[in-house]
Amino acid sequence: MVALKAVSRTQGANAQIKSGELGPQGFELQFEEWPVLVKAFRAMVREQAFDVAEMALTTYICARQHGVPIIGIPVFLLRGFHHDKISVLADWPIQRPEDLNGTAIGVNRGYTVTTGVWARTLLDRLGVNLESVSWQRSGDEHVEAYRPPANVTNIPDSETLEAMLLDGRLSAVAGMAPDEFESGRMRSLIENPEHQAIAAVETEGFYPINHLIVLKESVVAQYPDLPNALFDCFVEQKQRYLSDLSTRDSADFDETDQRNLTLLARGIDPLPYGVEPNLQVLNALIQSGLRQHILKPTSGWHDYFVASTLNQVG
Repeated sequence: MVALKAVSRTQGANAQIKSGELGPQGFELQFEEWPVLVKAFRAMVREQAFDVAEMALTTYICARQHGVPIIGIPVFLLRGFHHDKISVLADWPIQRPEDLNGTAIGVNRGYTVTTGVWARTLLDRLGVNLESVSWQRSGDEHVEAYRPPANVTNIPDSETLEAMLLDGRLSAVAGMAPDEFESGRMRSLIENPEHQAIAAVETEGFYPINHLIVLKESVVAQYPDLPNALFDCFVEQKQRYLSDLSTRDSADFDETDQRNLTLLARGIDPLPYGVEPNLQVLNALIQSGLRQHILKPTSGWHDYFVASTLNQVG
């Protein structure tokens, strides 16, 4: 049995893998606990600190494009709705997305953070000229080699996004929901965000991916059977999780569980794994990443997923 160092936040789609009840055949995943998972993303990007890691999708693609020796498998462990992640002051005269053109908008953490990328994707879809906006980020990037465009700057170290939104220096914050602010004075720019998000999945297949599973390239080279063993393991865990979801007491549900159950009730797979069933949203991310000056053009997804997993679906 080959022991591998791993990191992933405990959730329904990996709980039995983390407990050791399930595992990739021939391998033992030894998980480290990182209370702030984004710090593990940074450690994986900058130091390749783990053999197997959960990672934000945009961070991974950006890292891969800048030569970081990690590679993904198409296990998309976490997805999300981001219609609620564009926050404005409840009493501020911003009513429509186009009101944000030419203004300053806060960016939660780095410009390449996946939640913020999807939030800006929505703004782009809703008519905001992203080039006209001054994007002001509250943190730096995991990928050190990445350089943001000229209209992206840092807020002062002594400031917070909330304070700048409250006093009018920012017109909105992308990448944070209203309930993430302490003042209680924020609202979602998009009305009925949950309804709008579900409608986007049902009518357009717009179902953003947040996180996937990545591996060190050197580990894949040493253990070529590992990527498929991991894929199969996560597919089995997914099937168990979704089967159990409909029978569990909803009082135990977190936000992700509730969203997954809502989609299941509509006949939608809440956790599609594999490249083929996710081509639409993967390509949408690349196109949006190009417009946001985060990602470069790609010649195909064979550059981003282990070859033996490209045709896997689960």
